[in-house]
Formats: sequence, C-alpha cells, structure tokens
Amino acid sequence: MSVRFGVFVPQGWKMDLVEIADPVEQYEAMTEVARAADAGPWDAVWLYDHMHTYPEPTMNTTFEAWTATSTLARDTSRVRIGQMVGCNGYRQPSLYAKIASTVDVASKGRLIAGLGAGWYEHEWKAYGFEWHEVPQRMGEFREAVEIIHRMWTEDRPVFEGKHYRIDAPINQPRRRPQFWLGGGGEKVTLKLVAKYADGCNIGAGDPEVIRRKVDVLRAHCDTLGRDFDAITKSTTIELDLDEPTAGTIARVEKAVEAGADYVIFYIPRVAYDHKDLLRLAEDLIPQFQ
Repeated sequence: MSVRFGVFVPQGWKMDLVEIADPVEQYEAMTEVARAADAGPWDAVWLYDHMHTYPEPTMNTTFEAWTATSTLARDTSRVRIGQMVGCNGYRQPSLYAKIASTVDVASKGRLIAGLGAGWYEHEWKAYGFEWHEVPQRMGEFREAVEIIHRMWTEDRPVFEGKHYRIDAPINQPRRRPQFWLGGGGEKVTLKLVAKYADGCNIGAGDPEVIRRKVDVLRAHCDTLGRDFDAITKSTTIELDLDEPTAGTIARVEKAVEAGADYVIFYIPRVAYDHKDLLRLAEDLIPQFQ
C-alpha cells in the first residue's frame, strides 16, 4: 500500500515558536517549514485551529488557522494545505463554506478543508463563543457538515435545522475542496465521514484504536453504499526526537497494518531546525511509496 505523509507546521499552539521573539520572524519560521515540505515528498502541510497555546493558555503566539492556510497556499506551489481540524463553533458553517471555497481557488485546488466539533472549552469561553456540552455540539456539527456539503454542491441551498439555517445563499465560486472530518465518534462522526467526507483522522497513531475505528467506518460505508476505499484514513504521530528512524518506521508500519493510509507527523522543534523534516523525507517516506 502506498502511504501519503503530511506534516504540521509550527503555528505556536504547542509552544513551538516561543524561542523566537519577533512575531514576524515566527510567521516566517512557520512559512519556511511549509516551503521545505513543498520541496520534498510530503503530500500536505497541516495546521491546528486554535487561538490559545496548549496544554495551558499562555501569553504566546498562536496563529489563526484560516489566515495561515490562505497565506501558505500562496507561499507554496505543490503541497496541499489542510486543517486538522477546523472548529465548527468558531465559524458559522455557511461562512466556513465560503472561506473554504475562496482558499481553494487561492491554492489552485490544493485545500483540504478539515472540520470537527471542537473541544478546547476555555478557548471558546475566552473568545466569547457559546460553549455547549457534547450532545449539542455534536448536533451542531452534524447540521454544519450537511450545510457545508450543500453549499459546495448546490445552487441556493435551503436548510432549516435545530441549530442552523440558510436561506438560498449564493456561494460563488462554488468549489468543493477535499473535506476531512476529525474525531473518532463511532455513532455520529464516522457515520458523517461515510456519508460526506473524503478523509478522516483517527487513533493518534495507536494501532488498536485505528483498527477499531476503521472497522466501524467500513460498516457505515457498507450501510450507506459508500466506497470505503475512496476515504482517506489518516492518523497523527508525534515524532520522538530520540527515537531512531527504524523505530519510527516500525510505528508507521503498525499504523498502516491497522488500516491507516495517511500519516501526519508533528515534529517538535522543526521551527528551529529542519533536520528531522528532511530525515523523514529521505529515510522514512520512500519506505512506504
């Protein structure tokens, strides 16, 4: 099986820009990682959709996801650009659809639009977004996915839901970028993947979890008559900088054996040194092509 690989750019969310004082230089460090990936065998560069640092909010830079997506689309020429994943609560879904259509044009069709229900509670509240518990957030997410899909595929769609409504919006340019959903919820999220999405992100590199989620997704596809093989099954692996390349290859092999066909790496300290990005490109990625 041929496996594709993506890499997160250093965006600030994981405190990965704090050793650079100037915000302009921080942004350039993020951009330079994207350009380095663009010059190699990487399929895509990825961003998080957060406003505050993690695991705790600190007075440090976190660049906004869609702004960064649009600029990286113009600063690269080959790699795709995606979010893992956009938070539904931060943008009304019809606006999300309009933004994504615009960025897909700016990127010449290289956008992977990611969406999830969201989870970072303090961030929602700090920015004034109304926080709801899981059942309501999942209900909102379900409606949002349908609205976004219809905005990308229909003229003047009408939708009246419990949480959202649209009344014949015109979404021109009407584009349908790749649409990936984040989260492994077996009853809602993976069913939505089977019905609407081109890709998903599951398991955080854990083979047992990946295998279980892949089996659930396959069952939903069978029920809905969807081609299971048409959906990209991605997982995210954080690189251990002390681990030899052979050990990382073994971790990827186990994820692939469990059903993943796409791996997104988070590489600590890549803002300051590209050596591990280049090492994976030279020594790991060719093993799976």
